[in-house]
Amino acid sequence: MLLQLYHKLKDRDFIYYIPLALLSLDVRLRYLLYLLSSGKGLPYSEDAQWYIDYAQNLIATFSIGHEMNDLMYIGFNVLLALLLAIVKDPLIVMYIQVVTAALSVILVYKIARILFNRTTAILAGYFFHDLWDITLWTVYVLADSFFISLLLLCVYFLLQFKDTGKKAYKILFIVSAIYMLVFKPTGIVMVMFIAIYLLLNTHRETIFTFLKKHRLAIGGSLTILIIASLSLYLGHKLDPLITSMQFNAKKVLYNIYAKGWIYDKPSNYDHFFRPDYTINIFNSLILSFLIHNWDHILVIYARRALAFLGRWVWDIDLHSKRGIVKFADNLMPSLLFILSTVSAFKTGTFRKASILWLIVLAIFIFCIVFFIDGLYRYRAPAIPFIVIIVGYGAERIIYAAIYMIKKYTGKLLWKKKKYSL
Repeated sequence: MLLQLYHKLKDRDFIYYIPLALLSLDVRLRYLLYLLSSGKGLPYSEDAQWYIDYAQNLIATFSIGHEMNDLMYIGFNVLLALLLAIVKDPLIVMYIQVVTAALSVILVYKIARILFNRTTAILAGYFFHDLWDITLWTVYVLADSFFISLLLLCVYFLLQFKDTGKKAYKILFIVSAIYMLVFKPTGIVMVMFIAIYLLLNTHRETIFTFLKKHRLAIGGSLTILIIASLSLYLGHKLDPLITSMQFNAKKVLYNIYAKGWIYDKPSNYDHFFRPDYTINIFNSLILSFLIHNWDHILVIYARRALAFLGRWVWDIDLHSKRGIVKFADNLMPSLLFILSTVSAFKTGTFRKASILWLIVLAIFIFCIVFFIDGLYRYRAPAIPFIVIIVGYGAERIIYAAIYMIKKYTGKLLWKKKKYSL
């Protein structure tokens, strides 16, 4: 009876991802309950308070501002306002956010399953279920946790559409991609790199046929967009947005770049230099600063590229056994990432699975160009996709080990039969 049930269910994915979901829920909910019961309460953030105040004002006035944070985070602002309007209490919103993040392990499993195999999916789900990089942001009233879930959902819909061709998945993908565009600025970068993935995985003839078939609709939409943008610009409706974007760009350049910071705060690993503030290239503050200080900026970028791996890169101890073990443990995901990349090329799966690497690359570039915050908040959206890549690397090692064992034991059996009486 049990054996029959096993053979009936062993190929059903839900018997693998449900335990992973329960493990993930246990980890994330226990952390939230620990914070609440310890008396510490939920962690405070100035950004979080701004979001709550903005959402409450949005509920009261139904008014959306025209500055950068008003428009580029409109997706999250509206979602938070909607949740607060329904449940009233920010703590209940936290529970919803925690559960959503925990159940995202199912999307990690399913994406890995579509792109690779079940073993990779199980490994990726297990690696993801208790990751601190994910758990940490589930208890902040910030856009990051919901955004990670939205990004996973968008990628899942895309892969399902490409696999099944079903119109429902196509519509869900388009809707989730559009929502990402307005959820937070990182969403714009994500959609751009997802578009690159679509171009890489679509035949040229298909692209030309699509453009030819829908040329009037595309041309009309672009014309309307250009006219609307010009109308808003000439009518000075975009002035608050442009001014706030320029202010933020200047703040990043003069407060972070000019000080040689790797993170959003000073550290012992920054690159200190004397910046050239001359503005003489197209009267542009940004272009002038970047060109006049390009050599120092490249040094900052190089240090940020190294820092992207984690703070452990600045604290390597190879003079003690404990230090060597810690270094090996920290380095292992990077080695598995490299192994996975090489294996994906060799097995011919890289093209289909390149969405994972493209998203990691997008977040990497975002962190390098702007900054890596001290708690690695802006790196967090890449984590689920890094986990899947690392999971595939681990699966390749397991596969190779099983292959070698079978090959070796096969030879032993062959020799035994050959020389037996």
